[in-house]
Amino acid sequence: MPRVNTQTLQYHAKAVKSGKRRYENAFQAVARMILEQEIEKVVVNGKSTYDFKLFRQGAKHVVGMYDEINSFVSFVKDAAEGGSSKEMAYVLVGEPGNGKTFFVEYLCAQYRKFLAQDGNRKYTFRFNGLDKLGSYGKIATIESQSYEDPMVLAMNLFDNPDENKAYLSKAYGFTAKGIDELYENYRPLGACSSYILNDLKEAKGGKIEEVLKQIEIVPVPLTESLGTVTGKYAAKDKITSSAVDLLGEESIQRLLHISDTNNPYRFDLRRGALARVAGGGVHFSDEIYKNKKDLVQVYLGVIQNRVIEMDGYRWPIDSLIIATSNNAEFNRFLAEKEEAPIIDRCRICYVSHNTDYKMQVQLTGYAIGSETKTTLTKENLHRDPNLNYAASTGVVLTRLPRSEKLTPVETMKLAAGEIAGEKSLKALAEVIDTLQQDPDITKRFGQKGLGQRNLGRAIQLMVESSETNEGRCMFAYDVFRALERIILDYVSDTNDRAKFMDDLKIARGLYRERIMTEMFNAYMDEPQAIRKDVMNYVNMIIGIDAENLGADKMWKYKDPQTGKLKALKIDERFVRSVEERLGLKTDEQRESFRTSIRKIYGQKISVEPGYDFMDNLELVKAVTDVRLKSDIAGAGSLIGALANRTNEENQKLYDRMIETMLGKLGYCRTCAQKTIEYFCTQEDEM
Repeated sequence: MPRVNTQTLQYHAKAVKSGKRRYENAFQAVARMILEQEIEKVVVNGKSTYDFKLFRQGAKHVVGMYDEINSFVSFVKDAAEGGSSKEMAYVLVGEPGNGKTFFVEYLCAQYRKFLAQDGNRKYTFRFNGLDKLGSYGKIATIESQSYEDPMVLAMNLFDNPDENKAYLSKAYGFTAKGIDELYENYRPLGACSSYILNDLKEAKGGKIEEVLKQIEIVPVPLTESLGTVTGKYAAKDKITSSAVDLLGEESIQRLLHISDTNNPYRFDLRRGALARVAGGGVHFSDEIYKNKKDLVQVYLGVIQNRVIEMDGYRWPIDSLIIATSNNAEFNRFLAEKEEAPIIDRCRICYVSHNTDYKMQVQLTGYAIGSETKTTLTKENLHRDPNLNYAASTGVVLTRLPRSEKLTPVETMKLAAGEIAGEKSLKALAEVIDTLQQDPDITKRFGQKGLGQRNLGRAIQLMVESSETNEGRCMFAYDVFRALERIILDYVSDTNDRAKFMDDLKIARGLYRERIMTEMFNAYMDEPQAIRKDVMNYVNMIIGIDAENLGADKMWKYKDPQTGKLKALKIDERFVRSVEERLGLKTDEQRESFRTSIRKIYGQKISVEPGYDFMDNLELVKAVTDVRLKSDIAGAGSLIGALANRTNEENQKLYDRMIETMLGKLGYCRTCAQKTIEYFCTQEDEM
């Protein structure tokens, strides 16, 4: 059986017709890549939205950015369906260090991976045997400079469109419907491909079959370093940047071979960044408005017309153009009114910082790094188990704007989808809606604050400090000092600096609450001690009015987390003590609080059987205080016992707690001792 030549236009066209290969534009390919993956419905800041799983893959993926991703997906989908977006660029505007560039680079990496799969590959064509034509010197093969799709060639074999459609039907078996679908994505051949095709037609006496023997179909290279399929153009300074970097220029080397001065192949388009992504690729322009005006004007033509134009020659391109810009550059550009046509051709998406402290845990993990850190003397560096929490709350609080309706802690908890006392997600949604009306972008929700780079710098400061190196441990409390240093060094606005310092004070208070819980767990020699007591309180207030409650106050219930039958002795004194700590004095207040807890329990347990109320900081604090008081006559006496270790009993207690912290709670000797030391002070009490 003769071997099929897979590099002919005939083979490619038939593969497209049968669905083995695809002919689609950049928008359709990107939209298909995103929408073929799983899509989940989620609630963010009190509003229902979609989560596209493509952006959550791999060890280092995009965290949060729900609104931005939704906006991008609808932009690409609209362009894929022939909407006005196909004549626009997508521009991400926001503060430095909030993930704009990371988002685009992640998308580009996923797109390359997607195109590497069979059935998704991009193909182009090359002309062979050109040295025999005479006017090309020693140039034997020429590849399409803008990586044009073979189907674009197939739709331009003849000058007359009707003749071309008849040929597609007769030679490759396309139906009338199939031809119409192809022509929805019709574009003319680029100047040089068209010129060379005409040269070949003349040489072969107009016999198309003979011409096609000299045309070879090849896959577009996916190598990232070549800048093909996904290419990046970073803004350069005014002297070194020129339109050549984007469009290409006349090539002296080619002019030495080409004797025909009218031949557009004398222009080397691959010298520019746009031609390399012109065959269904993604062009990423980093800091687009930092470019000088004439370059931005070049972008205007490219965005609107999707064409590279030089000396009257035109090369149509098929690219998704994504750009980034920081707020300052964008505002400066907006102030120049004559630049309005550019902004008009851009879909602006304002990117906010991540405001969910639970998600920030992953981002803080990126900043700390996955590798084992070492001291300057090459010894392993331990991480305090509270480090991530302290750093995450510290930076997230700086990103939350002040509001009269909600306290910073309430805003932080609601933004993470947690319970914040009586305040509901509706209150947060109202606050965000009000802020989003502000014409000053930086005053909107999550638009200001310490970014990921600032967090990275704070971690660097911690690691290089002598205390960290001597103790061989990254102690959580030190991150506040490092963040303070960053605020003083990198935040220039006085009001912002004052607000961020206040936010750090609140974060320290939250850290203090966490340490109280940790200390109780260490004292009880049980990592989940507080969690169990909190759930005991919740179960007690559910069972307190049960009909089957005997005189012994024992209540049997089915645990929804394990499905097993459990018995619980209802301790009314414990329940009342917790409620007193919460400041609930009257029976009405107590009953109202109990009803709200039961309601939360009813709502959460059906969706999340493992829900444990540990996000209800007030309740956790009250239970911790009560247990510390009843077990060891108050936190004060535990502090006293740990601080004053002159007698043997206190020393034993201290040693036992240290052992628990080392063995069960993930501390090392340094951070265990420092945490106990901190617990013994009166600092940062809320």
